[in-house]
Amino acid sequence: MDAAAFRQLLDDTFDHSVVHHGYTDYLRDYEVVVQLVADPSTGIAPTRLRYLFRYCVEARCETTVPPGTWRISLDDRLTDQETAADLDGYVWGVKSHVLYPGAKLLPESEAARRWSDAIGIDFHQVLIETNAHRLTLLFSGLEVTQVPTAYAPMASD
Repeated sequence: MDAAAFRQLLDDTFDHSVVHHGYTDYLRDYEVVVQLVADPSTGIAPTRLRYLFRYCVEARCETTVPPGTWRISLDDRLTDQETAADLDGYVWGVKSHVLYPGAKLLPESEAARRWSDAIGIDFHQVLIETNAHRLTLLFSGLEVTQVPTAYAPMASD
């Protein structure tokens, strides 16, 4: 896939919500599940897309929530939207993060060149920023598929 195709797929996520991200259960690929929601007046039902970053050799996740907000957001009641009512702090229990400022393909990096040379396939780096996390992924391919709105990777039975 060329850089323009990557960019278009990533641009399509802007201002939607990440509802899950992490390595797949087989631990090679990294998935980001995005919920796309149209204005309710359109009558268009929400859709979930699975962005599967194949052959992901590096995944870094860091918070974008400032330390002062973290300080007042340690109460476990903030992990559930119902129990978080009337509490000060970041409500972790909303179960999604807004893709803002969004996702973008980064310029070729030394790490991408090193992995491309070592494995013999092209590697790329992407930056995905939400209102709570900043993800940097080093991967080779990207597949996007629609998944059921109830899709919950690695859900416990």
